[in-house]
Amino acid sequence: MLGWVSRFSIFCFLDNQDYSLEPHLHDCLLGAGAATSINTDDLHALDDFLQAQKTWVFGHLSYDLKASVHGLSSLRESQINFPPAFFFRPAVFLRLSGNVLTITADDPQAVYAEIEAAVITDAPPPEGLVLEQKLTREAYIEKLGRLREHIVRGDCYEINFCQEFFAQDAHIDPASVFSRLVEQSPNPFCAFYRWHDQYLICASPERYLMKKGSRLLSQPMKGTQARDTADAAHDAELREGLRRSAKDRSENVMVVDLVRNDLSRVCRKGSVKVEELFGVYTYPLVHQMISTITGELEESARFSDILQATFPMGSMTGAPKHRVMELIDRYEPSARGIFSGAVGYIDPEGDFDFNVIIRSLMYNQTKRYLSWQVGSGITFYSNAEAEWEECLIKGAAIRKVLLGE
Repeated sequence: MLGWVSRFSIFCFLDNQDYSLEPHLHDCLLGAGAATSINTDDLHALDDFLQAQKTWVFGHLSYDLKASVHGLSSLRESQINFPPAFFFRPAVFLRLSGNVLTITADDPQAVYAEIEAAVITDAPPPEGLVLEQKLTREAYIEKLGRLREHIVRGDCYEINFCQEFFAQDAHIDPASVFSRLVEQSPNPFCAFYRWHDQYLICASPERYLMKKGSRLLSQPMKGTQARDTADAAHDAELREGLRRSAKDRSENVMVVDLVRNDLSRVCRKGSVKVEELFGVYTYPLVHQMISTITGELEESARFSDILQATFPMGSMTGAPKHRVMELIDRYEPSARGIFSGAVGYIDPEGDFDFNVIIRSLMYNQTKRYLSWQVGSGITFYSNAEAEWEECLIKGAAIRKVLLGE
């Protein structure tokens, strides 16, 4: 499917990498080609487009959509250039559940034959790639000190601070890079997404928001611990240490409170509940602390209302959300663009599932600009050195894919 879809200028490939993180709906979805589409920052126009489709729709929400949702423009411009929001009805739709592949197309048999014949070139890691970073260790620590001053003054009590790593004049094969990334770091919300010459190569472990019937569900992730895969006993100790960590619990519960407040704006009174608090889940490279919050959606709520209430997600902003987004724009050295936004699908019944775009590479093929960003939640008790090391842990799989380290 990956080898076949690369011929299209617009596609979205979503794969759970055989995880069964509940709730679990689909193993793999692929939308290829745009029968019709919308490129917009107008939430009401997006409502109208989605209302007219009544079929499978794929697309993304860039972090820069905050300008429409919250009236906050960005001081910096993204080098990747994904639009604020883009959704499309695919010309060809494929769904893989277990070993059953369903194809919706004008000629499904022809599509299947093409997929059978397609191959992915197993390209080696790109040669001559020079990886750079916008912040030195010293500059990162200095900025965290200034953010801590804002926390002391009461401007905010948690902020997700991110930094960019990048390569210029980068020549990569996006499909083979995606294949290597998910081999190194398989996660339940992986995505390979193309919008013309812009690519998202995503190995996300985090769900932003899911709707099933009238139920909304969010699973914010706060709390990361590197694994020791060579020593099972020590790895179990590390996992338990994350579960007991006062610092990580503090970060997690702050985001849970934020998400509860967000969902309450579009859910029935008294329906918002924390289904799981401080759940610890194990992935190939890290243990993660995840909580689950649900609510029953008001019947009158449209997609734009849900975005207005919940986007951008609390785990990638902080609290209070509006103020920390101002601080993010002031202190982060790069525009986020599609990073810390979301990619996903909406089905014919209006149900949807979107990830959080983290652990991802963004690539502008025309500019030959390759970028990835990492961040962590900063509170009063955060240790700047430890936060720097956490950022390096989160980017380890990407460095290995690009450099073969």
